[in-house]
Amino acid sequence: MNKQEMTAKIAEGNGFIAALDQSGGSTPKALRGYGVDDSEWNGEDEMFARIHEMRARVITSPSFAKGKVIGAILFEKTMDGEVEGKPTAEALKDRGVVPFIKIDQGLADEENGVQLMKPLTRLDALLEKSVKHGMFGTKERSVIKSANQQGIAAIVAQQFEVGNRVIDVGLMPILEPEYDIKAADRAEGEEMLKTEILKNLDALADDRQVMLKLSIPVKANLYRELIEHPRVLAVVALSGGYTTEEACAELAKNKGMIASFSRAMLQDLRADQSDEEFDAALGKAINSICAASVA
Repeated sequence: MNKQEMTAKIAEGNGFIAALDQSGGSTPKALRGYGVDDSEWNGEDEMFARIHEMRARVITSPSFAKGKVIGAILFEKTMDGEVEGKPTAEALKDRGVVPFIKIDQGLADEENGVQLMKPLTRLDALLEKSVKHGMFGTKERSVIKSANQQGIAAIVAQQFEVGNRVIDVGLMPILEPEYDIKAADRAEGEEMLKTEILKNLDALADDRQVMLKLSIPVKANLYRELIEHPRVLAVVALSGGYTTEEACAELAKNKGMIASFSRAMLQDLRADQSDEEFDAALGKAINSICAASVA
């Protein structure tokens, strides 16, 4: 797939984007969920080798290539690795899956009710490498904890600042100001978030587009205005701690918003499953997530 074909695939939204981007801090938990105990690896290199094995198994599973997964977000080490002897991005494109790369370096301490991204000290080098690997886009995460106007304005401004740097090198940014689904004031804060995003979208040059990755809103179809905005290629939803069933039920209430789930897609996969069992579990999750995305 070339860039034009990948852009069209994401814009059409006939499926969902898989999040396979667990990084150093979240990898041990992801491996435990997969049935790999901490005692089964020693050191960071072995840890990342085991998670790459899991991701490669997902990517090469027959269910993954049936057209319902239209994109996948990778961690840098996954991008650097290979799947069946090919660079991971190429292996994904061969299956009709558009590759994205996680570019943030973790979260700063909470201030004004939000956790901004830590300084992106490696961004220029990572973007250059991502372009060489043939990636389509990027993803950057920060987190909103409460309905603080100052904090929400700051988090959106940071997201768009980094997003513009991504666009400058020819990649498509997924801006992810996640709203903690456990926050008591989420409904109020999501209204603030939408207002700030619209303000920044309207300030973008006409030839620029971004994608948005947002928590499924408390108020159904709250983000319809964002979905229809000419400077938005697509709006995708994170599962945010919901189970697959809960996330799909909530997502189905929001027309035009497609999934970009991680744990909700992988929660029933285990290292000791046979290939047939693994593919059946993955296929079941993919089918339910896709159905909620295109409902």
